[in-house]
Amino acid sequence: MERLAFTREVGPAIHRCELTHLAPDPIDLDRARAQHAGYEACLRTLGCTVRRLPPEPDHPDAVFVEDTAVVTDEIAILTRPGAASRRGEVASMAEALAPYRPCARIEPPGTLDGGDVLVLGRQVHVGLSSRSNADGITQLRRLLEPHGYTVHTAFFTGCLHLKSAVTPVGPETLLLNPAWVDRETFPEHSALAIDPEEPFGANALLIGSAVVYPSEHPRTAERLASAGFEVRPVEASELAKAEGGVTCCCVLVGISSSTSMGA
Repeated sequence: MERLAFTREVGPAIHRCELTHLAPDPIDLDRARAQHAGYEACLRTLGCTVRRLPPEPDHPDAVFVEDTAVVTDEIAILTRPGAASRRGEVASMAEALAPYRPCARIEPPGTLDGGDVLVLGRQVHVGLSSRSNADGITQLRRLLEPHGYTVHTAFFTGCLHLKSAVTPVGPETLLLNPAWVDRETFPEHSALAIDPEEPFGANALLIGSAVVYPSEHPRTAERLASAGFEVRPVEASELAKAEGGVTCCCVLVGISSSTSMGA
């Protein structure tokens, strides 16, 4: 099965990004773009076909494409981002996904950011946050349950999105910050805690058996390697200043020869 990775370039307005838990810190645009290109190169080495969405120069956070869609094997759900400034980003993602999945939408008054949606097999945990509200979670549940998914509301603190606090690094293992999310929220998985000196180190991107991971968190990277995980380091320091992580910058879509809606 081929894996597509939809991405978007770092836009010139990234310095106007939405911030919730971090103080403003100047972002070097050229360096951010170079780091993002390195990230895309890493995705290619892992077998992904990278497809860049059209630029959105008027949307500062548009590089964080994950927030615009939740994609499963059966359906693509176009979100309604919690930050009103980001809702214009969804249209280009909808156009990109339409050939590969039936598409549904989160409708007002629901809000949902993809960064709050953690899909673990048929169990889906959705963070109730400043970006994803109860109505958005209810709508997601209604859209996914017919496909055999169970949707749970998850609670966390200290960060913008649920996946800043916890992400999968293997079929049965989660990487998490226990100060931000309760390990007991995920009873069917084992948990590996981040190094406490790297509180933003719980965001990792699992592709196959490899863990794409920010090089800015070397202590946690060592924990992952010592536990037997294949760590693929990428530089992500500039977008981290915009509260972005490695999951935020792509939407992964598995396709087969019969996946295209036109087939």
